[in-house]
Amino acid sequence: MAIKYVPEPFRIKVVEPLKMMTRAEREQAIARASYNMFRLKGEECYIDLLTDSGTNAMSQEQWAGIMRGDEAYAGASSYFKFVEAAQDIFGYGYIQPVHQGRAAEKVLFPTFLSEGKFAISNMFFDTTRAHVILAGARPIDCCCEEGKNPALRAKFKGNMDVERLEEIIKEKGAENIGMVVMTITNNSAGGQPVSLQNMRDVAAICKKYGIHLNIDAARYAENAYFVKRDEQECQDWPIKRIVREMFALADTFTMSAKKDTIVNMGGCIGVKDPESPLILKIKANCISFEGFYTYGGLNGRDLEALAIGLYEGIDEDYLRYRIGQMEYLASRLDDAGIIYQAPVGGHGPFIDAAKIYPHIPYNEFPGQVLAIELYKEAGIRTCDIGSYMLGNDPDTGEQLHAENEFTRFAIPRRVYTQSHIDIMADALIAVRDRAKEIKRGYKITWEPPILRHFQASLAPIE
Repeated sequence: MAIKYVPEPFRIKVVEPLKMMTRAEREQAIARASYNMFRLKGEECYIDLLTDSGTNAMSQEQWAGIMRGDEAYAGASSYFKFVEAAQDIFGYGYIQPVHQGRAAEKVLFPTFLSEGKFAISNMFFDTTRAHVILAGARPIDCCCEEGKNPALRAKFKGNMDVERLEEIIKEKGAENIGMVVMTITNNSAGGQPVSLQNMRDVAAICKKYGIHLNIDAARYAENAYFVKRDEQECQDWPIKRIVREMFALADTFTMSAKKDTIVNMGGCIGVKDPESPLILKIKANCISFEGFYTYGGLNGRDLEALAIGLYEGIDEDYLRYRIGQMEYLASRLDDAGIIYQAPVGGHGPFIDAAKIYPHIPYNEFPGQVLAIELYKEAGIRTCDIGSYMLGNDPDTGEQLHAENEFTRFAIPRRVYTQSHIDIMADALIAVRDRAKEIKRGYKITWEPPILRHFQASLAPIE
């Protein structure tokens, strides 16, 4: 039985009209987009769950901040407001704004990674994996075993496999490990959280072998909420203290602020040591790639909204609603017997498409099949997080086989209501019920060499 829906801790002040399309129109649209969800027009999507990055609804305080933004090229007051807020929350000595998370990776990663080096993560997401490869290094995923079994209900399925981490370091040689990246929450593993204890264990190993530890902090606030809820030591701690404790264990962080900071654009790099020589390298790369280091590719108004959103994102009433919304949808899927990465993660359920389409092999992309069928059914745009997204081995060119074939429902923050959530569940149930009618998956007819899922063309296999 579905749990009670958590009421929104806000009122709706502005609405955006949506275009309603027929199934026939949607079938034409997805064919025109070469069966690539990224190539659909936004107006062709009734409920858009492609990503929760930059698709959030800002508050009245953030919109007021937009009007106050200082657009000075260097040393804008909005920059100092943002830095002050970030230092207060994360406790880091230096904060570098950039325009989004992949920009943070582009600026930071080449200072640690090069040909012959490896980067190890509890699990890399697509752009992070790509920036490791673009720097000449090779990524290695090291998620805990629990995270590989969607049907298993366990806490902190985003954790690093600590024993395996040390084995990899010994196997490759500590001198060849450019960095360890802890992704919180672990997006590719289903938005699953990382425990504070696991972070401590990983930090201890990095210290033992002298390896740089970086946090991919896109969903740090949702992760902190899970830590408060499920890690006994932290149940009476405020969210801010949990964030501070976790980030104190790392050397740097990279963040897409388009998620938990609830803005449409923004990101940053944090360096714990304010005297680190790394800061000069970051400034130099930022000036070359992003803009002067006090704006980092952002408008002053973006920095102003970021400074406000950092605090709104760690508000416990908001986080209780945010996670509660996910749990309501997950409970409807439980009632229908639909398998997802359980328990539900912070930004939406990751549906086990391989369970819905067991007859479709990984190289025909069951996660993409489910995404396409959901769009045809109800105009819901989702995203494959499986073998299609994972792509080809950078050395052999062979199709990689993902641990899981997920279809991700990445739910924007403060955007959709209970009615929308119910439509998501109803559509998924309807698609599951006729899954046997889909005999084959999709083939790729064209793809770029890297990050193919953003641009590739596909066609149904007859």
